[in-house]
Amino acid sequence: MRRTSPFPIVALAAATLLVGGIPPDVGSPPMGRTAAEATNTATVFYYTKTKNWPATYLHYAPDGGSWTTVPGVQMEAACTDWVKETVDLGSAAGLQATFNNGNGTWDNNGGANYALGTGDITVKDGVIAHSDPCAGTDPVEGNEATVYYSTATSGWTTANIHYAPTGGSWTTVPGVGMETACTGWWKKTLDIGTATSLKAAFNNGNGVWDNNNSADYTLPTGTTTVQDRTVTTAAEDPCAAEEPDTEAPTAPAKVTASATNTSIVISWEASTDNTAVTKYQVTRTGGTKGTVVTDVGSTVYSDTGLEELTGYTYTVKAVDAAGNTSPASAAATATTGEEAPEPASGTPLGTDPRKDPIYFVLTARFYDGDSSNNRGGSQHVKSGNAANNDPMFRGDFKGLVDKLDYIKALGFSAVWVTPVVLNRSDYDYHGYHGYDFYKVDPRLESAGASYQDLINAAHAKGMKIYQDVVYNHSSRWGAKGLFTPTVYGVRDSEWSWYYDEKNEGFEYDGLTVDPKSGKSYYNGDLWSTAEPSGNTCVNWGKATGGKSSEGYTLYNCQWPSPTSGMFPKAYYHQCWIGNWEGEDARSCWLHEDLADFNTENTAVQNYLIGAYDKYIDMGVDGFRVDTAVHIPRVTWNRRFLPAIYDRVTQKFGTAAAQNFFVFGEVAAFVNDKWNRGSVNHSAQFYTWKERKEYSADDETAAIEQFTYENNLGTGNQPTSTNAFLSGNSYHTPDRSQFSGMNIIDMRMHMNFGDAQNAYNNGKDSDDSVNDATYNVVYVDSHDYGPNKSSTRYSGGTEAWAENMALMWTFRGIPTLYYGSETEFQAGKQIDCGPTCPLASTGRAYYGDQLAGTVTASEFGKADTASGQVATTLAQPLVKHIQRLNQIRRAIPALQMGQYSTDGISGSMAFKRRYTSGSTDSFALVTVTGAATYTGIPNGTYTDAVTGDVQTVSNGTLSVAAPGKGNLRVYVLNGPGKIGSDGPYLK
Repeated sequence: MRRTSPFPIVALAAATLLVGGIPPDVGSPPMGRTAAEATNTATVFYYTKTKNWPATYLHYAPDGGSWTTVPGVQMEAACTDWVKETVDLGSAAGLQATFNNGNGTWDNNGGANYALGTGDITVKDGVIAHSDPCAGTDPVEGNEATVYYSTATSGWTTANIHYAPTGGSWTTVPGVGMETACTGWWKKTLDIGTATSLKAAFNNGNGVWDNNNSADYTLPTGTTTVQDRTVTTAAEDPCAAEEPDTEAPTAPAKVTASATNTSIVISWEASTDNTAVTKYQVTRTGGTKGTVVTDVGSTVYSDTGLEELTGYTYTVKAVDAAGNTSPASAAATATTGEEAPEPASGTPLGTDPRKDPIYFVLTARFYDGDSSNNRGGSQHVKSGNAANNDPMFRGDFKGLVDKLDYIKALGFSAVWVTPVVLNRSDYDYHGYHGYDFYKVDPRLESAGASYQDLINAAHAKGMKIYQDVVYNHSSRWGAKGLFTPTVYGVRDSEWSWYYDEKNEGFEYDGLTVDPKSGKSYYNGDLWSTAEPSGNTCVNWGKATGGKSSEGYTLYNCQWPSPTSGMFPKAYYHQCWIGNWEGEDARSCWLHEDLADFNTENTAVQNYLIGAYDKYIDMGVDGFRVDTAVHIPRVTWNRRFLPAIYDRVTQKFGTAAAQNFFVFGEVAAFVNDKWNRGSVNHSAQFYTWKERKEYSADDETAAIEQFTYENNLGTGNQPTSTNAFLSGNSYHTPDRSQFSGMNIIDMRMHMNFGDAQNAYNNGKDSDDSVNDATYNVVYVDSHDYGPNKSSTRYSGGTEAWAENMALMWTFRGIPTLYYGSETEFQAGKQIDCGPTCPLASTGRAYYGDQLAGTVTASEFGKADTASGQVATTLAQPLVKHIQRLNQIRRAIPALQMGQYSTDGISGSMAFKRRYTSGSTDSFALVTVTGAATYTGIPNGTYTDAVTGDVQTVSNGTLSVAAPGKGNLRVYVLNGPGKIGSDGPYLK
């Protein structure tokens, strides 16, 4: 459904921030020192460079006292660009202050005044900090320590060193200001008298500390660097001119080569270098073309168009920016097979989607093939992910390419990936907060492992890519190229951590760190303290009277919302959903993270159609449609679905369009056939064309459709026999009224706490679906477990095996959420947003289970496996799935067949048949209990599980109960036993 933070953005404070005090990870003043003694004075420093005032006055009032007479007290020069004034506070603990030029020009903190404490205080462009910016460094006789401190990772805009020479006293908190040395580095030379070392901690002057995890730093005399808690003594000046790079990278390790038909995929572990590896050189020998050298930007390379039945050898070298080249890697060899009719690059496979079981991955949580694109975002610390070294964006396309053979070894031939478009929010790894729909998120891509590379690599292995797409909403920051809102962003002492300094020309891409702020979640391009021209947001910049969870003042127009006037009515809806089964569920916002498109607007339609045309052109094999129920069916049927199929036809032909698989999430979390009696909000409703003409205007038509169908009610909806046998005979389905959208089987999903219950509920809805043989069936997902559980399914291995046996043999397309093959994170909360670490949820990182190598040349079988992935492939449910996929792949009736329970006794027992041309496949299935089949065709039936042969001469066949997690599939004139006995199928 939707992937949102469980709280408003106003609660998203940086975990390390505690204004005016020591941060939570320090807990008290840094180890080995005491807080500054109480004082009744405040020395106020004011930054004048950006004001260019001829004089500066401090107008103030001690807490509880009276204001000075306007304009206040003239401040005196302190040092370059700074003036100061020391104020006697008497018994007060602080003061209210404003500044002016003595001639009517004021800085009063946007009307809020400045709340200042005691000691040394700086006010610089609205930001309050605590240090003396003019602290001198006059040299005196004694030992010296020159300290360089790196803020490249933290993004601090100033740095102080708080220190004590060994045997001496600590400086007063926050210490002394450090000087800018070069980009990302601060420097201070300290006189420590006769001491030979010192204790030190660092801070940003505003309460955020680095005290070496409360242990402080021990630094000697001489030059020392401190970078990311690593201390280097007797260090070179990090800002000195660099020496020429003559060091070569290390040789690439663990090179593997895997052949599929006449393509070979080569992968290897990244080399290391003293600077950075810029490319790899892949050398191929073998075949008639001799030696071929290819430059590659990533650690995976797909070599295609090779000769049949030919051995090839590959070595890899790494090259850095200076041209230094590593030694060659160890050689890897592979032999091609026979040439097969493979699709061209970027061409969908175009086969019947019912043949392809689906493996569903959250790309960012599956396997990390390239750590350089990992990003934690603004919630990295607060969520607890930082403590686990587990950034939310961790897995990527390269990791998915690397592990396609794992998915193939399981037996899956389609991979459903979460949305790939550039996302934008504070917790957007899942992909459902789209911002630039025309751009693939760089946090998922690598050089040589782009989204196109993933599609091509999957196709080369005979595997499809189904892309998760969102038409209903953008992120709260709007949609680039359509509309993005301007928000109120005051960079005061409370909010400067969140609103970045303006940086003209910097463009958010989710990956690049803004050089001014040091943040990867840059938002400065979308805020303005000054009210923008044409503003429609009411009470721009005025305090709301509320506070954030940190106690910060909240302002109007600070956060995007549908009722603020920040979004144009033409492009976005202007309301919150009130009735989830009412019309407003299709025309209002779900959550503030999900800005609801006005999908009845032509400009919005064109924006979305144009965006998704791009991915169709790349050759994806289908779309999983997110939040489909929140767009009127008439809009889907008039605009979006025809656009999808027209584009596929235009690019790849009619046959490809017929098999382009669109399946929608029509969320209905109830057990009844029709969702609380509302046909407009029931999954099967979306599989049908409209049965009357509505007004030409799409917005009017949406209301008309809702009212018309609602008034007709559940008893007057179309029905279908497309999923059902006629006796024992298969009949050509009637797809003339098919809308173009298939569905996720929400009713079976909701009832999969028990396989029998899921089976009964599924059957009950099939006559109202245009063709239920296309239903996508799963037990749990990234949103819910059965019965709308918020945890991953935890019914036990035997129950999982039974569920799988049903899914792989009953009508529909079996689909598995990543990790369920090992009961990964069973019983864990699926999603808790940034309130808990991902490692403790159902969206945990799966890559640890996949470490090692695996190759698979056919579906449902690993050719080779080593390392942890070999252990994973040995798990009982993995063996179960592999054999289920082998059986399903060999029996067309289980893939595309219609079904019937007529003449059958048994709890989960049915017959299925598929007939097309020379293919006539007829199967009798019982999932758990005993069954008797009467009125069936005479002939020889062979069980695909045990190989048992039964001859039927009187139209009756009886089967003993195979037991929970087991299965029997008797096939008329069948192929015999398929696969080997496992823990359940035996």
